[in-house]
Amino acid sequence: MTAPTDDAGPAPAPVPPALPALPAPRRTAVRRAAAWLHPRRTAQARLLLAPPLGWLVIAYLGALFVLLLNAFWDKDAFTGQVIPFSWTLEAFQDIASEPVYRVIALRTIGMAALVTVTDALLAFPIAYYMARIASPRKRGLLVIAVLMPLWAAYLVKVYAWRTILQGNGFVEWVLTPLGIPAPGLTELWSTWLVFSYLWLPYMILPIFAGLERIPGSLLEASADLGGRAGTTFRRVILPLVFPSLVAGSIFTFSLTLGDYITPDLVSDATFIGNVIYDNSSLGNLPLAAAYSLIPIVVMTVYLLVARRLGAFESL
Repeated sequence: MTAPTDDAGPAPAPVPPALPALPAPRRTAVRRAAAWLHPRRTAQARLLLAPPLGWLVIAYLGALFVLLLNAFWDKDAFTGQVIPFSWTLEAFQDIASEPVYRVIALRTIGMAALVTVTDALLAFPIAYYMARIASPRKRGLLVIAVLMPLWAAYLVKVYAWRTILQGNGFVEWVLTPLGIPAPGLTELWSTWLVFSYLWLPYMILPIFAGLERIPGSLLEASADLGGRAGTTFRRVILPLVFPSLVAGSIFTFSLTLGDYITPDLVSDATFIGNVIYDNSSLGNLPLAAAYSLIPIVVMTVYLLVARRLGAFESL
């Protein structure tokens, strides 16, 4: 006789005992804030930007506001000390009554405009060659060559130009055999030359970026439609790269407008920055603060015009 078989199959495995339930996490203030911020992207961005913007408002704009307040404060005629919260317009009256301040302001603005135009004329062919003609290897080398002057210290470059332009310097050595008198360090054009050199990379790079963004198909379409090189430049390239050119001019114009070291080292000319620095050193803060409003107003108007021309999108 055979043993009976079990048709029910093997016995089921024993069920493990149930694990005790974990306690719910505590709703701390940090967790509640994180849960509230999670779906709110705008609040996250504002919270992220609050510390740097707060520092900017307090450290930069706050200091600028206090500086400009000095323009409306009186100065003791005997001690020369500024008297806070003693309101007067004497500093503005001094600036308006002295023609020399008007001449210095016009000279500075004119120099800033001249340097901007000079750098634009020099930068455009360089940037065009870099963006449209040079091979990738040459383009990389040219970008390094443009950026390399920015790696040197500002004062090193200015003193190098001072050595070149001063008496018995390189310029005099070149011009004297030709019968041309060397300008030395007294002519205004020395300041223009050094400014144009210093700020040229700031004009080349935005124009280069703008030219790189122009599709090659637009230039080919212009050629297919019979457009010559001059027509293509005027009607295709220049309108498209003009915002980038204005973006570069923001740097060259503003940097020239506020510089006071270069005019002091390479020429005898006085600029707005020299007047502000000299009066601050002498303790005449109301006049320095009042005169500093001129570049602030000029640059505010310039930036508003640049914004209308689309320059900020090209920065």
